[in-house]
Amino acid sequence: MSDVGMTEIRLADAADAAVIALIHMASRVVAMPYLPPQKRSHDQVTRWIEDVLLKTSRVWVAVRATEILGYAALEGDMLEHLYLRPDVRRQGIGTLLLDEVKQHSPDGVSLHVFEQNTDARAFYERHGFTVLDTSDGRRNMENLPDMTLRWTPNSAR
Repeated sequence: MSDVGMTEIRLADAADAAVIALIHMASRVVAMPYLPPQKRSHDQVTRWIEDVLLKTSRVWVAVRATEILGYAALEGDMLEHLYLRPDVRRQGIGTLLLDEVKQHSPDGVSLHVFEQNTDARAFYERHGFTVLDTSDGRRNMENLPDMTLRWTPNSAR
């Protein structure tokens, strides 16, 4: 049984940045092993979250008891990030975060996902996202083929 019912979603603040950075880094390594090795330190990623992400995006965290289990960052109608701690995947926490994002996106949400990230693609497909376009990797830092996915409220099942 999952404790998804015990998980709360709240807006993130600067005090959460170091934990968000840990989740961001750990999740990318586990979920996307094909990515180039992370060149930035935990301190650098924490500073990026404090100085850039929290100032440009609405960021929510999933919290159980006092532990942050994952986060989502929405900039305009673009879901820039949705990452979970690797040990809490497939427990409904990503769905809780995505539902929060959708509630704050009355006109819909877009996102980019690596073509190789089949788990993420399946997750978003289950939640009503459809493919808008594909790219050969020119538009991302990793130079990997990616896709733009979009969810609109009227496409919700």
